[in-house]
Amino acid sequence: MRPEEAYVLVIEDDLDNLLVATDLLQLTGVKHINAQASGWQGLKLAESLPRVDLILLDIQLPHEDGYAILDHIRAHPKLKETRVVAVTANVLPQDEARARASGFDGFIGKPLFFDRFPQQITALLEGEEVWMPR
Repeated sequence: MRPEEAYVLVIEDDLDNLLVATDLLQLTGVKHINAQASGWQGLKLAESLPRVDLILLDIQLPHEDGYAILDHIRAHPKLKETRVVAVTANVLPQDEARARASGFDGFIGKPLFFDRFPQQITALLEGEEVWMPR
């Protein structure tokens, strides 16, 4: 799928990181972007939206972590096939291994890079895997 056709949800509690992600998504060509600063609010929003193609999910959220939110996404009949990518500043090999084992569809390390992020998002929307901690 092309970026301009995609519906993307960003779940990120840090406002600066949220703005960077949404700005970079727009530069990539994504026109349908929703965002939430809370994992639970993001989950509720995803459940209520008619369509979500990709979720960029921060791992370190204030009241829950991204792994718990991912479990709920995978258990929801409407969302279980949605591509979910871990977005985190924790970029050690064991962090990537945990994300893989937990069922994420990809892993993008923070900070997000202007020169790489558009290609990462495009690849994900085309069905490719993106496991890039740095």
